[in-house]
Amino acid sequence: MCGIAGFFRPTGLDAGCAEPELARMSGSLLHRGPDDSGIWFDAIAGIGLSHRRLSILDLSPAGHQPMTSASGRYVIVFNGEIYNHADMRRDLEAGGSGLQWRGHSDTEILLAAFDNWGIEPSLKAASGMFAFALWDRRDRVLTLARDRVGEKPLFYGWQGGAVLFGSELKALRAHPAFRGCIDREVLTEYFRRGYITAPHSIYQGIYKLLPGSYVQFSGKEQPGMLPEPRSYWSLREVADLGSARPFEGSDAEAGSRLESELLRAVAHQCIADVPLGAFLSGGIDSSLIVALMQAQSARPVKTFTIGFHEDASNEANDAKSVARQLGTDHTELYVSADEAMAVIPRLGGLYDEPFGDSSAIPTFLVSQLARQHVKVVLSGDGGDELFGGYGRYQRTSDIWSLVRRVPYFARKTVSVGMSAFSRRRPLSSTSAKVARLAQYLSAQDASAVYQIQTTQRHNAQEFVIANGGSLGGTESGAMFAVHDAYSSMMYVDALTYLPDDILVKVDRASMAVGLEARVPLLDRGVLEFAWQLPLRFKVRGRTRKWLLKQVLKKYLPDALVERPKMGFGIPVGQWVRGPQREWAEGLLSEARLRGEGFLNAKLARDHWLRHLGGDSAGSDSLWHVLAFQSWLESVPSR
Repeated sequence: MCGIAGFFRPTGLDAGCAEPELARMSGSLLHRGPDDSGIWFDAIAGIGLSHRRLSILDLSPAGHQPMTSASGRYVIVFNGEIYNHADMRRDLEAGGSGLQWRGHSDTEILLAAFDNWGIEPSLKAASGMFAFALWDRRDRVLTLARDRVGEKPLFYGWQGGAVLFGSELKALRAHPAFRGCIDREVLTEYFRRGYITAPHSIYQGIYKLLPGSYVQFSGKEQPGMLPEPRSYWSLREVADLGSARPFEGSDAEAGSRLESELLRAVAHQCIADVPLGAFLSGGIDSSLIVALMQAQSARPVKTFTIGFHEDASNEANDAKSVARQLGTDHTELYVSADEAMAVIPRLGGLYDEPFGDSSAIPTFLVSQLARQHVKVVLSGDGGDELFGGYGRYQRTSDIWSLVRRVPYFARKTVSVGMSAFSRRRPLSSTSAKVARLAQYLSAQDASAVYQIQTTQRHNAQEFVIANGGSLGGTESGAMFAVHDAYSSMMYVDALTYLPDDILVKVDRASMAVGLEARVPLLDRGVLEFAWQLPLRFKVRGRTRKWLLKQVLKKYLPDALVERPKMGFGIPVGQWVRGPQREWAEGLLSEARLRGEGFLNAKLARDHWLRHLGGDSAGSDSLWHVLAFQSWLESVPSR
C-alpha cells in the first residue's frame, strides 16, 4: 500500500524542475507511504514518476519503487496488493521464460507479467486492489490502471500542457501547473448524494479513473484531450452472466461454496511481512471475516473496536462479545465526544474532496487505534452491496408495492397538489415529509423510488449557485429493466456508493495513519460467486444477508448473529448543535457564504437555523454542507 504521483508532458521536461516537482507531489503523500520514497524521470520523453512506500511485502530494497522490469522496457509506480501474485509467478515460470527474480514483491511479478503477457492480459490475470502508473520506455506510452471494484484511488487530468496523476488530489495540487476550478455541476451532484461519483472529481478537468479500467496516453493527444478509458473487467457483465447462469445447488451447498470462497480470500489477504489484524464492529460482515481469520490462525487474531459512551452509537459491547466467543486478542477504545469531535476539522484535508459520510470519523479513529499495533487490517466492507444488507432495499420494495396499486394518473394529480402545498409551507420536517411523499406518488417504477431513497437533497440545483445543470444518473434504469429490483439496487450501489463512498472512506482514513486496509468480501471469486446466487440466498422473508448469516452461525451462536444492524454512525447532529456550534456557525455565516459564492446563503442559513431550533430531519444534508465548507477552508489558496 503506497502513494503514487507523477506527470507526463509530451513536449519534454525541464530536468532542473522535474525532480523538485516530483518531490513535492510525493511529499504530499507521505502519510500513504512513510517507509520509503523514490523518484524517476526521463526529461526527453517528458515523463516523471514518484512513489511513497508503505512496506508490506518484501521489506528489502528489492521492493523499492519506481521499479523497472527485467527487460528494461517498463517503469512502474504501484499502490496496492496483488493477492494472487504467487500464482502469477508460478504461471510465468511455467512459461519457460527463464526469469531471474530480484525479490518477492508483487510489483516485480506484475512487471514480469507485462513483459511476457502484455498489459491487458496481465490486468485480467491479477486479482487484488491496486492503482498504478506504468511507463513504456520503448513505445513512450503512459498507462494508468485501477482495480476491479475501486478499492484504490487514482486521479488524473490535464493541467496546462501536462497530464497530472496521483493517488490523492493533494498530489496534483502540489504541482505548479495545477489550477483547480471547482465544478459546480459536480458540487450539485455531491449535495444530492453526499459524495462524488467517478469519473468526476470536484475540479473541472480532473477525473477519477473508473474501476476495472485503464487509460493510455501516447503523447499524440493535444492538451485537454483525454483518451477513452478501456475496460478490462465489467461488473455489468458479471451481473448478467450470474443471472444467465445462476447457482442451482441447495442451501447447504451454497453455504459450503461461499465459506470456501471466503476462506480462500481471507487466507490470501492475510499474507504480509508485517503485523496484521482486523476491524471488528460486531456486525455480520466484520464478525464473519474475523471468524474466518481466526479459523486459519494458530494464534489469536488482533481485533480493534472503537466505542462511544452514547448508547445509540455504541457497538463496542457487541464486538467484545464476538471477540470473546472467537478468542481474539481484542483491543477496544472508548472515545469521548471531545476526542471524536477533534477529528471533524481535519476531515476536509483528509478526504481532499467534499465528503459527507460522517462515519468517516469513527473509521479514522479505529484506524488510528489499529495502527498502534499492526500495519495491515482486514475489513468487512462489501457485504451489504453483495448480499442485500441495506434496509433501503426492503423499504423501496415495500413503498413501490403500495404505490403501484394506485393508477399513475391519480397518483400524479395528488403528487402535484402535495408538492405545491409543501413549497408554500415554511421549511420544516413536516413540509419535507410531504414533499418526499409527493415524490413517491409520482414515481413510475421501482428505480425511481430507489433514486428518491438515495437522494439526500432534492433541491440541490437551487442550493448551488450557477450549477449549470445535472451530470445525469447511473445505469439504474437499464438494470431495473433486466434484473429483479433487489439485485438492481445492489448493482447500482456496487457501481456508485461502494467505490465512491464506502471504499473512499476506508482508504483515506486508514492511509492517513499509514495503515493498509484489505477487503476480503470484494475478492474477485467471492464477488463473482455472489452474483451467481439467486436472490433467495441473500434475502429470505425479512431476513437480509441470509447466506452470510448461515455461514457465520458455524462460528458464533445464533444470539450473536441475529442482532439488529446498527451501522457506524455518531451523533454529529447533536454535536454541531452543541459543543461544535461555534465551528459550524463560522462555516455557515451569511457573509462567508455570500463571499464564497458557491451556495445559496439564504437556503443554507434557513437549514442551519431549523437545526438549531431542534428540527433534526435534515441533519445529514446539513452535515454535507459543513463538510463542503470545511473542505473549502482546507484547500490551499494559490
